[in-house]
Amino acid sequence: MAHTMPRALREALTSCRRVLLTGPVDPDGDSLGACFALQALLEADGVDVVVTGNPSARYTFLPGVARLAPDDALDGAWDAVVVLDGDRHRLTPGVAAAFERARLRCIIDHHASTTADGYDIVWVDHTAPSTCEMIYRWLVEQGAPVTRDIATNLYAGIVFDTGGFRYSNTQPSTLRLAATLLEAGIDHHEVSLRILIERSRRGIAVAGSVFSGVTYALDGALAIGRVTQAMHAEIGIRSGDLEGIVDALVHTEGVLVGAVLNDAGGGRVKVSLRSRGAVDVAAVAQALSAKGGGHRKAAGALVMSPIEDVERRIVETVGPLLGR
Repeated sequence: MAHTMPRALREALTSCRRVLLTGPVDPDGDSLGACFALQALLEADGVDVVVTGNPSARYTFLPGVARLAPDDALDGAWDAVVVLDGDRHRLTPGVAAAFERARLRCIIDHHASTTADGYDIVWVDHTAPSTCEMIYRWLVEQGAPVTRDIATNLYAGIVFDTGGFRYSNTQPSTLRLAATLLEAGIDHHEVSLRILIERSRRGIAVAGSVFSGVTYALDGALAIGRVTQAMHAEIGIRSGDLEGIVDALVHTEGVLVGAVLNDAGGGRVKVSLRSRGAVDVAAVAQALSAKGGGHRKAAGALVMSPIEDVERRIVETVGPLLGR
């Protein structure tokens, strides 16, 4: 896939009158940061740009959040809909309808599982540490100024997707970019604290419940945590409260793969997967669901099966990949 912004996408978006930017359901820091940074760039070219999404409370400090349009309140026609840091299979129903009606359907992403299928214009770079780093390249190509607000949004995505520069996807270019964004005057401490460290009281409660019930399989190489319907009812779990739990599991001593199974009700189980590298969890996610995917070390899937069956399938899929 292309490593620089395709000319067709650049020309198409800057010539549009009305563009919708979106990420997947429960957008994370990389999706939101990329959307807000691209919004600023396109608006400077006179494009009418709307960003849609329903982010968790941990992202409410980001510049641009106050202008977000709700996913279920989109009307009218769109010259283009651009999905950033995700794919069309993970859109909310209202956004998916807008996507299908759009004249141009575009994707800007870096996930290994993302393909060109279903889009008119594609910019996917599987080697990029984050979608925000890709958007920064476009800013440079355009000669656009990196304001403090844009820098804050880009830094949010970079920090989230590299785990605060702890993950192996961190590249020399990532650290150089971080330094450039700090020079723009961002509060890097606040961004890192809000996105990576701070938890809601609900998040603390559900993490404790999940950790106390973790089970280990495959000689301890696979750690599985569960978020039950009872936890949902007792704690009142909201978007963002589960972030970071699966990362703690995979970094447990002796564990190579971590999985969190979230019983979302209605026969739906949201699966979050992490790997230390020995197992490609994007392939595991796709084995669980045709619409699952992500990165080699971080992936997810929505599975329509009882949670016990999903757990069994994960063990049966991961086992052979570890030779067990």
